[in-house]
Amino acid sequence: MQIKKAEVIPVELTLNESVQMVDLPLIDHIYAIFIRIETVGGRDAWGCAVAHPYFTGEKPEDVLKTCQTCADMVPDLHPINLEFSLSLLAPIAEESPTALCAFDLAFHDLLGLAADMPLYRLLGGYRNRIQTSATVPLASVPESVEWALKRASDGFRMLKVKGGADPDEDVHRIRAIHRALPDHVLRLDLDGGYTVQQALDVARALQGRLEMMEQPTAGDDLTGLQQVTFHSSIPVFADQSITGPASALELTSQKAADGVSVKIATCGGIRCARQIDSIARAGMLSIMVSCVIEPALLTAAGLSFALSSPNVQYGDLDGHLDLTNDPTLPGFQMEEGWLIATDTPGLGCNVNLS
Repeated sequence: MQIKKAEVIPVELTLNESVQMVDLPLIDHIYAIFIRIETVGGRDAWGCAVAHPYFTGEKPEDVLKTCQTCADMVPDLHPINLEFSLSLLAPIAEESPTALCAFDLAFHDLLGLAADMPLYRLLGGYRNRIQTSATVPLASVPESVEWALKRASDGFRMLKVKGGADPDEDVHRIRAIHRALPDHVLRLDLDGGYTVQQALDVARALQGRLEMMEQPTAGDDLTGLQQVTFHSSIPVFADQSITGPASALELTSQKAADGVSVKIATCGGIRCARQIDSIARAGMLSIMVSCVIEPALLTAAGLSFALSSPNVQYGDLDGHLDLTNDPTLPGFQMEEGWLIATDTPGLGCNVNLS
């Protein structure tokens, strides 16, 4: 197998409905950048990433420029010596984990195609399915209950409820959803919106109703996160505090959380996610594989990683569900809130961008 060329394809993807996050304007679209690696034998490998300032702080035009620089190098790289090839691209994408993620996925897909094996098996093959939560966006309490009921009607039994703007309203929101769906597992994602005291007050008020709280304090406040983790009766997971292996090592050494949320899209790809998993496993922290609003190709990468490691105990891989024009044709299946892998080689997806 020999690489013929790499193509960079930016695409604007729209959402079925606009979503709200703490301290942000409504999100009604995202910019995805797809990478197509064409081989001499005619087989195409695909990667992608999401260029949105909220997710990694990067501007789409900067990501696109970095991707093009990397693409120019790709024909000279070895198609299946993955560590070697990505180590040459990493310095170019040092300031752009988004660009690195796109090429990381493409080379992992290429490796699976060359081996004629699904990527999750190449990475470890611990399981072939995982249950995922579905997100309830930040909204009024009645609207949140309506969203939760809709997700439940779609077969999901785990719900990740967005909050962080108003602690009292978050308590009312969770209690209302719990009354409507008493048998559902609920997680509260606060996107760094609380102070330490607010987080502890909410944890006490919602004890017995929540499986976990995700990123209660600001992403750069490890001391605050550590204090919440130490005093909370509800498990605390870090999200925005994790930007890559170095931040995971710092968080683990300080025991600042009970678990770590890993997003392929923001940490730099599968290679970096596996490094974070090793660090977390050594520190006896659980992993939740999570997502951003993303094409199904990225979800397939998160799923491949999630299925490969016994340390991944939680799934949150629903970021593709509300896009209207995703060009990805996923190979994985979704059944009653479970993501199930198939034996299609590589990431198992086709991309229609003709």
